[in-house]
Amino acid sequence: MSAETDPRPLVGEPLALDLLNTRWIHEGERQDLLTGVDGARIWLASTGLDDRFDADATTLRHLLQARDAIGAIVDSPGDAAAAARVDEVLGHGRIRATLTSEGPGEHAEFDDVAWGPAWLAARNYLELLSTAPDRIRACSHDACILHFFDTSRNGTRRWCSMAICGNRAKASRHYARTKTT
Repeated sequence: MSAETDPRPLVGEPLALDLLNTRWIHEGERQDLLTGVDGARIWLASTGLDDRFDADATTLRHLLQARDAIGAIVDSPGDAAAAARVDEVLGHGRIRATLTSEGPGEHAEFDDVAWGPAWLAARNYLELLSTAPDRIRACSHDACILHFFDTSRNGTRRWCSMAICGNRAKASRHYARTKTT
């Protein structure tokens, strides 16, 4: 895997969901970008965090912990144990209020800089919950494990990508209709 190539079918979602989407299904096989430091480097570059954080084994370990925690709470909203896992990640950083020449600001601080990307993803999950928790969605296609934040006007998006999963679903329905006639 080259450091420039992100093989994932869906990128550019909010940071928390983008981290979840480091796992996907390709031709029936589960894929995982974060199997090593090279994958962490690709993810950091894809999310624009590579200029602030290094991809190393410790950062990778923290990213995996955050991904599992966010995945648990997305799959079971309101579950106290899942929330505690997210809180564990959030416990490694904080927001410090600042006053700059441009006015009030915030600055993220971490116990250890290796927690930075994981903490930012967990923090982003909180922001999504504050914005529109009902718009955090899993793709409706049975063979897809990707997640997205529904930004459609009416909030009815069902697929991670209409071009991929939406077309698969339409083709399946068409095949089922033509098979029965």
